[in-house]
Amino acid sequence: MAEQNIVIIIHAAPHGSERCLSGLRVAGALAARDDVKRLRILLMSDAAVAALPHQKDNAGNVIETLVTELASADNASVHLCSKCAEARGLIGLPHIAGVTLTSMIEVAGWIVEADKVLTF
Repeated sequence: MAEQNIVIIIHAAPHGSERCLSGLRVAGALAARDDVKRLRILLMSDAAVAALPHQKDNAGNVIETLVTELASADNASVHLCSKCAEARGLIGLPHIAGVTLTSMIEVAGWIVEADKVLTF
């Protein structure tokens, strides 16, 4: 199978539904595959708070652990929408190590280059 370049956009808050957790779990499974060359995960809209330490979903799952594992994976990176973070007062707060701020211009480039784009 050909190597894949995948973008996952997570916009659902880590609280209130399982979409954020599901997106992170799918990202983790993809990062573990040998045929996934590049995996970019974007936390935007209400998912921006998942970039903060100590976040848990309604079931008590530790979001921070999943984000940290993805941010440290060789073929994956986790990014936080800078405008979304700014709108939610997250700029200047400590973020999970390895999570980087990004712009929609950068994201647009990722989407154009991607073999697949998934949203949660």
